[in-house]
Amino acid sequence: MTVLIAGAGIGGLTTALMLHARGIPVRIYEAAREVREVGVGINVLPHAIKELSELGLLEALDAVGVRTRKLSYLTKSGQEVWTELRGMHAGHDVPQFSIHRGRLQKVIYDAVVERLGPDAIRTGRRLAGFIQDEAGVTAHFTDSVEGGPAMSDRGEVLICADGIHSAGRRHFYPDEGAPSWQGVVMWRGATNWPVWEDGESMAIGGGLGGKFVLYPIAPAVKGRQLMNWVVNVRIKDPAISTPPPDNWSRQAPLSEVLPHALRFHVPGMDIGALVKATPAIYEYPMADRDPLPRWTFGRVTLLGDAAHPMYPVGSNGASQAILDARCLADWMAKAEHPRAALWQYEKDRLPKTAEVVRTNRVGGPERVIDEVEKLAPAGFKKIEQVLSFDDRKAIVGGYANMAGFSRVKTVRRAS
Repeated sequence: MTVLIAGAGIGGLTTALMLHARGIPVRIYEAAREVREVGVGINVLPHAIKELSELGLLEALDAVGVRTRKLSYLTKSGQEVWTELRGMHAGHDVPQFSIHRGRLQKVIYDAVVERLGPDAIRTGRRLAGFIQDEAGVTAHFTDSVEGGPAMSDRGEVLICADGIHSAGRRHFYPDEGAPSWQGVVMWRGATNWPVWEDGESMAIGGGLGGKFVLYPIAPAVKGRQLMNWVVNVRIKDPAISTPPPDNWSRQAPLSEVLPHALRFHVPGMDIGALVKATPAIYEYPMADRDPLPRWTFGRVTLLGDAAHPMYPVGSNGASQAILDARCLADWMAKAEHPRAALWQYEKDRLPKTAEVVRTNRVGGPERVIDEVEKLAPAGFKKIEQVLSFDDRKAIVGGYANMAGFSRVKTVRRAS
């Protein structure tokens, strides 16, 4: 059996490694001419890092990422709402990683090239369509860069891991339309900066009007490390405005971003100076899609953002794609027929990811800040007088349990 994968992102590459580890041949097709280190920071949760660790990638991740120690939720003025330990500090067997998305992808890509061979990934090839029959699926790819001739390949299964604008998803749901957008724009950047706090901590500050996210994404060198930041603010009415392009290269001017960034305060961090020092600021719409009734049609299925694009809340996008990969590979190895494997994969993963998509739309664990701001918009003297410890724990811990990484230990009770 040979599996074809459309998309060499985190989900597609991890799936390839998982299938290879189970003795299943794989060929990957990627629309970009080369797999480059694009994007900015993300977090990968312990339940997903466990899967990458079992693939032997932990040492490589340590070389380029940060083992996250704690996460603090703050009001926009910097008052602490909730702080919790993360990863191994919270009792997990493996870390949570704060890491540059492109470097995470490169770690997995390098492992694919080493284990499957350089010919396993064919770049510059965009999925254009496919035809199924009783014995397999024939996938058609166009030259996405130079306009050269199209090509076809045949396998027993096709996995569409080709992102939020997936050609495979569009094939099955041609009338779905554009991703869902609620007018929220994210500005993201990263710059080399003096180590903040312990060099292993995250902060999310804000409330109903917007959020500011801060965390390091590379090991410290001589007292400095790559610091990632995100500002997300609702600035447009989605009913009358179209979202900005969803890509990794659209840059925004400092003059547009800085006034929004200065609305927030994080103790010990000069946000204005950090944003001004950032060489390139990227703009993205905060977009997702409604959960689908099904992913699998015969010998073709969806995976990762092609199946369940979600708001970047709760550090779950890449993590859920990695969990998809493990589940799919397991079923491919043990099911009697490829169609049965894809059906079982969908049966397991679709309802779980649909719940994450829906929960992220209402704020995920960050909703704990929103609830405090509703009750005390001008701030507070003691957080317990605004929202009890148990109520705050229910919001944050409930999300962790729903998303499958529950083992939360608080650092302290905010007061």
